[in-house]
Amino acid sequence: MEAHAHAEAHRHGPPPANVSSRIDARVLGMLLFIGSEIMLFGSFFTAYFFVRVVNHDPWPAKGDHLPVFVAGINTAILVTSSVTMHWALTSIKRGNRAGLRAGLALTFLMGLTFLLTQITEYARIGFAPHDNAFATIFFSLTGLHGAHVFVGLTLLLFATIRAFRGHFSPEHHHGVEIPGIYWHFVDVMWIVVYTTVYIL
Repeated sequence: MEAHAHAEAHRHGPPPANVSSRIDARVLGMLLFIGSEIMLFGSFFTAYFFVRVVNHDPWPAKGDHLPVFVAGINTAILVTSSVTMHWALTSIKRGNRAGLRAGLALTFLMGLTFLLTQITEYARIGFAPHDNAFATIFFSLTGLHGAHVFVGLTLLLFATIRAFRGHFSPEHHHGVEIPGIYWHFVDVMWIVVYTTVYIL
């Protein structure tokens, strides 16, 4: 009893927070953030369907053409990057540091290729955001996604640097898992954007 009272007297800082054993607080935070991002994208998709369905505007506008094939190749690159991201995470869970490093590096390079291709597409697309409602929504949706890709690349860059410095282990790999969750979200969201804007 005395020992317990002595320990309590020398404890510094706030008491430990109540933590659920079902999901890590950091993972939950990322999932909640992604939920808010889905609502943000939802507002842009609402504008898209309003212009296209309610106003019956031609899609794309007359004289405008979308590089469907190039965007399709870009989509394949981004989807493949999700596979390499998963490989990186499963590798570190098994203690395979070489697989972790290779997976993260490949994911970063493919994400960078996607973003640079998107920028090149903007330069050659032939219309500007202020030309019509179609152009405004096209640049808004793809630009919003491009901004998320840039954020994802930043997270991947830090994770890759840390991986090459030996910071992760099978027991401690949240620095890989959390950017991975975000990157999978970016990939899935692009599939929705590509299907909606380029295909339908």
